[in-house]
Amino acid sequence: MQRRLIKRPNTYYDSVTLMRISSEAKRVPGVSQVAVVMVTEMNRAILADTGFDPAEYADMGPNDLVIGLVAETEEALGAALIRVDELLNAVGQESGQAQEERVQTLEGALARMPEANLAIVSTPGAFAAREALKALKNGLHVMIFSDNVALEKEVALKQEAQRRGLLVMGPDCGTAIIHGVPLGFVNVVRRGTAGLVAASGTGLQEVAVLVHQLGAGISQAIGTGGRDLSDEVGGITMLQGIDLLEHDPGTERITLVSKPPAPATMQRLLERVRRMTKPCVVCFLGADEEVVAQARSAGLKMATTLEEAALLTVESPATPLPDATAEVAAAVATEAARYPQGKRPGAFVRGLFSGGTLCHEAYLTLQAMLPDVSSNLAQNARYKLENPNESRGHTLVDMGDDYFTQSRPHPMIDASYRLERIRKEAMDPETAVVLFDVVLGYGSNSDPGGAIAEEVARLRAELAAAGRYVAFIASVTGTEEDPQPRSEQVARLREAGVTILSTNYRAARAAGLLVETLKGVGA
Repeated sequence: MQRRLIKRPNTYYDSVTLMRISSEAKRVPGVSQVAVVMVTEMNRAILADTGFDPAEYADMGPNDLVIGLVAETEEALGAALIRVDELLNAVGQESGQAQEERVQTLEGALARMPEANLAIVSTPGAFAAREALKALKNGLHVMIFSDNVALEKEVALKQEAQRRGLLVMGPDCGTAIIHGVPLGFVNVVRRGTAGLVAASGTGLQEVAVLVHQLGAGISQAIGTGGRDLSDEVGGITMLQGIDLLEHDPGTERITLVSKPPAPATMQRLLERVRRMTKPCVVCFLGADEEVVAQARSAGLKMATTLEEAALLTVESPATPLPDATAEVAAAVATEAARYPQGKRPGAFVRGLFSGGTLCHEAYLTLQAMLPDVSSNLAQNARYKLENPNESRGHTLVDMGDDYFTQSRPHPMIDASYRLERIRKEAMDPETAVVLFDVVLGYGSNSDPGGAIAEEVARLRAELAAAGRYVAFIASVTGTEEDPQPRSEQVARLREAGVTILSTNYRAARAAGLLVETLKGVGA
């Protein structure tokens, strides 16, 4: 293998842009590793894992860019570097505009854009709180994309924002749509009158996409960050979001999406919903059944799945979804007929997700259908995976968890390590179904379904040669207007042999029912 390290001092790009560039450049034939990174402490570990001697970049710092390439030949190295430069040069060039204007400070940015009222912070977590506070003091709302921000700093920032009449989305807020402008990982959906406030990124995406597919649209989609609904933070941003949407003339209905809030925060939010003047749908995935029943008896619209949240949000859809029972039953019947007759199939579902909330919803769905479902997201110690790299029985894994992304891009950006895990699970003779999500939109890989389709096609051939069959079941979160049009992604996946369901919930149900149907087959 050939290696090359290129150093470019005083050249800054945000981490999401660089992860996408690394992923794209890795597709060059003959290239095995690409690390295009700012030289932060965490990224030093990435470079070391890629095989570069720390002495080679010891003189570089967080504002310096390094390009690390590993390839089979010098020619492949050269082609990869050309591709990286093409992608770097393309950053900011839209609609015939020249290279985007870069400034080094917030003050410099405000001098050029005095009308700006929102700052996006995407720096290492150790510096994010300082930059966010600086933005608040300049009268800006803030979206903190960064994670690894101390909890006490999050509380202090949100309290400061409240005092100033400003909003802090995050930390670890990856998705929002403000006045039609997409921020972070987000899908292209039509403008409409449904307002969302969500503590979950892919949960917000799934609901927004389904609202779009039902013929309605989104007025605003406010992300809060995953810890906002802890009792330490107290739901500050979600409560502010509710207030903003209640007074927004463009919003007629409000939908809240998150995992279950902490107890005191849950009660505070439900009490606020009871006092709302606009219709509201509440989807706290996995909330206690008694709490949900009590809220419903008090007249609140409580959804237990992301699909139900969208259906309750759009009461009279212009384009209804296919009938859920019929769609799931047809998928199960079709897949069940494909397993070799007289040969015992695998017994387990193995789920590999890029979206944490989508994994959580699938886990809750299968937990109600199958015995002993394990996950790295499980709260119960009995079902918590000790090693997320190893499945046991029925297993669902959130591969976007920090455990997997400390030294590599998120699987929505780079599918390579999820593809490795899909192969590992498919080749396990105990696996009956591989379940996964495909998330489209801004920020995601340019062809997420295509990469998976290629691997599934290879696996199909290898499994058939061994006399085995494994079902691949998925949902696709996206719209026809996304940079990766949904119909094209679905077509590629189906051509490779993936069964696609309309929603993440339906895909999980189909996987569970298929395993139940296969019991006793070939015994």
